[in-house]
Amino acid sequence: MARKRYKPEEIVAKLRQVDVLVSQGQPMADAIRQIGVSEVTYYRWRQEFGGLKSEQVKRLNSIARRNARSRAVVTSDLAFGCGRSSAIMSGPTTLSRIAQALQ
Repeated sequence: MARKRYKPEEIVAKLRQVDVLVSQGQPMADAIRQIGVSEVTYYRWRQEFGGLKSEQVKRLNSIARRNARSRAVVTSDLAFGCGRSSAIMSGPTTLSRIAQALQ
């Protein structure tokens, strides 16, 4: 059976749904089963996304995508020997120098 991949926003919604069900008096195991995931998955999600709100998850994802694009640019520059990567690799690398080289 194929696994379902949940988006982070869906995960946060499911975590909140379990909180509501438990506050209504339902046992934790039953509430977790009702949202359709295993207890292990629930506790892993809670550890990763527990205190986050939906907007924070969206912002976290956008930052991760931006970082991935930056890494791809630096990697391709290193592979092709462009000038931008040489500016990053020579001397002390600080965030401001990396950002400056990526512009």
